[in-house]
Amino acid sequence: MLNCQRHLFNLEDSQAYLNGAYMSPQLKSVEEAGLIALRKKSRPYQIGLDDFFGPVARLKATFAKLVNAGAAERIALIPSVSYGVSTVARNAPVAAGSRIIIAEEQFPSNYYAWKRLADERGAEVCCIPPPDSSQRAAAWNEALLHAIDSRTAVVALGNVHWGDGTRFDLRAVRARANAVGAWLVVDGTQSVGALPFDVAEIQPDALICAGYKWLMGPYSIGLAYYGPAMDGGIPLEENWINRHNSHDFTHLAQYQPAYQPMAGRYNTGEQSNFILVPMMQAALDQILEWGVPEIQEYGKELFRETGEALAGLGCQLDPEDSRAHHLVGVRLPKGVDMQVFKEALGSAQVHVSIRGNAIRVSCHVYNQKAELERLLRCFRQVLGRA
Repeated sequence: MLNCQRHLFNLEDSQAYLNGAYMSPQLKSVEEAGLIALRKKSRPYQIGLDDFFGPVARLKATFAKLVNAGAAERIALIPSVSYGVSTVARNAPVAAGSRIIIAEEQFPSNYYAWKRLADERGAEVCCIPPPDSSQRAAAWNEALLHAIDSRTAVVALGNVHWGDGTRFDLRAVRARANAVGAWLVVDGTQSVGALPFDVAEIQPDALICAGYKWLMGPYSIGLAYYGPAMDGGIPLEENWINRHNSHDFTHLAQYQPAYQPMAGRYNTGEQSNFILVPMMQAALDQILEWGVPEIQEYGKELFRETGEALAGLGCQLDPEDSRAHHLVGVRLPKGVDMQVFKEALGSAQVHVSIRGNAIRVSCHVYNQKAELERLLRCFRQVLGRA
């Protein structure tokens, strides 16, 4: 099992940062990669032809390894989740009268593109709410599976719900989607990098990930896997580097009708970003060194005693086997003043997120037991059991 890796970050001990789902702290290695790249851009004569292509190819191969995607050519660089999802929506087989299934209160970047598409084509976005059940995760998964029928064109989900860490059974969803001929589009932003994800096993038609959360990278860069269903589709933009033979700078004006293979047509413009790409690479290298299963296990063991104590205080948590361990939603007992709770967190310099009616606690390998103890004291203070 991993030991605490706090020494690899520049976190202040005065702050209990339990909010990786909001934004990861920056690794020292990622910061250094960015500084080196920034200095290099000051001398553009040092930037050669291979700098446009080599680092991007390596980054794609690393991400493909991380998610077991096989060919690196199935990976595209994107600037955001909205860009990646909009790319899929532009090519999805959504017809009049069909349905797009999503989870209720899904992150907006995996909603708005589908809503626009549904409005344009006379389709419907169906938001499936969590049933009011003591077995919330199991009941929600059952409701999602029940909603997928012959009218379904697309199922768009996270591997976990971004607000509270509820795990969705993507294997069952994929099987059900296959049975009705629907696409499965996964927003992996709140899971990939901290929770194992296997493209070969789940076989999503697309997997979209922002880089600045659990992939530990900088803001404004992300990665996407686009499966065979997306081959031959229409990209959001037409940029020169996505075309065949773009390596040959001397003949760029000899316009090419053919794209780069597989997902190559879907890369964002200026994909060679000379600063963000090496930072993202350093982040993924570190994740692979740690191991994603080990990251998940670290969070599980770190949070276990705190989770048991919170349940004893009357808070509601999903069972361990139906939630992620890097992102846990804690619901306060009814009648608790959320503003008072926010003030207690602020005074203790404990950082978590409040999403809907859940306190979102998101741990990583830079966290240690003392930070969870500070969080627990806040709960006890507000619930009157200090």
